[in-house]
Amino acid sequence: MFAPATTPPTMAHLCTGESEAKRQQILTGALAVFAAHGYEGASMSAIAREAGVSKGTLYNYFANKCDLFAAFVEKNCREKLQVLAPVQQLSLSPEKTLLALAREIIKLITAPESLMLYRIIVSEAPHFPHLATTFWQSGPKMAIETLSGWIKGQVAQGTLVVDDPVFAAEQFFSLCQTRIAHRKRFNMPLENEAEEEEKVVHAAVRVFLAAYGVAPSKV
Repeated sequence: MFAPATTPPTMAHLCTGESEAKRQQILTGALAVFAAHGYEGASMSAIAREAGVSKGTLYNYFANKCDLFAAFVEKNCREKLQVLAPVQQLSLSPEKTLLALAREIIKLITAPESLMLYRIIVSEAPHFPHLATTFWQSGPKMAIETLSGWIKGQVAQGTLVVDDPVFAAEQFFSLCQTRIAHRKRFNMPLENEAEEEEKVVHAAVRVFLAAYGVAPSKV
């Protein structure tokens, strides 16, 4: 038998692949420049140099620095938030799911790129409020919606009692930011970090289930 014929890649396919690769190259360069200089201190010229592209090429992909930053934030948040959804799809008890989620949330918010983004947003928000909106829509809002969706499912199954799933999700994220996240954001030293992280994880789940669980928590 003959092997089935395959369709060779067209010029359009090749161009699309090259275009996406170039876009990622620019976003990687943007990461380095934004991390070093913040939003206001970053220039399109510096980003083009760091990315190894011409300014003309840069402007072919992004009309201005605002658009570039928005794309950078969206990409960063999308990649980081991918770890949350699979945990919620496992057939685990609410306690075990929340423990796993708490660990992932702490890793997420204390990752170097997350800390860098947080600092940029806080420092630039008074002058560029649209940056905060972009970050909120792409990051925290999406994470809260993902967790609140899981909470709604648990309410339907009778394992949690929650009147406002979105508010409850916000509370859980806040609980996970205790101690470790704040110190990391301020570049403060933290002794026994792994120990402290487990303390925060278990305390966050205990408090959450004490408020919304149908039975006392055994965490």
